[in-house]
Amino acid sequence: MSCADREYMEKLWDGRTYYSLNSWLKQRFGTKVYKLSLDAGMSCPNRDGKVGYGGCIFCSSGGSGEFAAESIEEAKRQISKKISHSGPFIAYFQSYTNTYAPADRLKELFTEAILRPDIAALSIATRPDCLEMEKIELLGELNAKKPVWIELGLQTIHPKTAAYIRRGYPLTCFEETVCRLKEAGLTVIVHLILGLPGESKEQMLQSVEYLAHFTPAIDGVKLQLLHVLKGTDLAGQYERNPFPLFSMDEYVDFVIDCLEHLPPSMVIHRLTGDGPKKLLIAPMWSADKKKVLNAFTRRLRERGAWQGRCWL
Repeated sequence: MSCADREYMEKLWDGRTYYSLNSWLKQRFGTKVYKLSLDAGMSCPNRDGKVGYGGCIFCSSGGSGEFAAESIEEAKRQISKKISHSGPFIAYFQSYTNTYAPADRLKELFTEAILRPDIAALSIATRPDCLEMEKIELLGELNAKKPVWIELGLQTIHPKTAAYIRRGYPLTCFEETVCRLKEAGLTVIVHLILGLPGESKEQMLQSVEYLAHFTPAIDGVKLQLLHVLKGTDLAGQYERNPFPLFSMDEYVDFVIDCLEHLPPSMVIHRLTGDGPKKLLIAPMWSADKKKVLNAFTRRLRERGAWQGRCWL
């Protein structure tokens, strides 16, 4: 365990906690920070034929960015309907693959965002096969101005599942790209999907363990419950031949298992996710995010569990 991990463990609340994104943001910026979900108008090599067509089988027509706005001002107006907050914000380029464009276009787009006084950081969702060195160098330069996070959709480490979901790149591509990103000083956040068809809990936990011990260290993780959404290839398969999905209680317990195997210094950016209700086919219990998170908090205390308990 590193010095940073020991220091964090010493600050654990009653031995029962996890390192949430909100906690990290308050430590880093000293105030509440909200994400602005943005659609930069890009596509994906897994949709336009460079790698494949149709995208990953779980990905909707919105490219995992159904709540995304086309500009920062529009995103701020959307969020103002729910909360009163003037900043700072994180510009979250969410829809599709947000480095799938020439470097000059990326420089213009990201520089405009990062220079805004109300933007504290950039978070850029992309694929490891769309991060050439020229783009990584650009992101490193921007990171010298304000924090830049790169979010990579790994989803699973298992080749059979990766082929089934049509991820479109090998695990070695992920590994090599993460090493280059970390060498450039960038923050790396990795997405895992829990509940992919055909994967056992043991296999899912193997993906978690892989990230827990990855060198160089992964900075953050998003644990995403598998959602079956209308209009996806996954939905067609589910309707023809329904596959088992987590119940809420099963998922809550399994997420806690995952947290116990992650290092205490790794920031937990997501515990479940919330698909758009108008598209959600299953599991329907996931639409009540507040209920899920309350169940998680209660179960965490009942089990006396904490992030890193089983991490070696």
